[in-house]
Amino acid sequence: MKLVADIISGTMIILGSILALTAAIGVVRFPDTLSRMHAATKPQVVGLILILIGAFISLRGNVDIWMIFLVGVFTVLTAPIIAHTVGQVAYREHSSRDDLFMVDDLRDDERNDRA
Repeated sequence: MKLVADIISGTMIILGSILALTAAIGVVRFPDTLSRMHAATKPQVVGLILILIGAFISLRGNVDIWMIFLVGVFTVLTAPIIAHTVGQVAYREHSSRDDLFMVDDLRDDERNDRA
């Protein structure tokens, strides 16, 4: 039983590490802020959760398990807020490509035309 738990734990940690690596590569390689923001949040959070699940399985019966749980909860709660804030700042600073937007709800001149 311990061998199976160790294999599952190791697999989760390796998969999470691979996802975190792809997120880091995406942050370096993607051209604009919105693409980098996507790479920094989605696979990074999922990779961290997989690593924490692997550590949770490996450390079963230890007191530090609840600290791992808190790290996961705070990461899941704060990552979308950070991504939203970065996206707003990138839009206001005009550091994102305009051809990526199908609908631009934040554009001022369209709001003034409708009124």
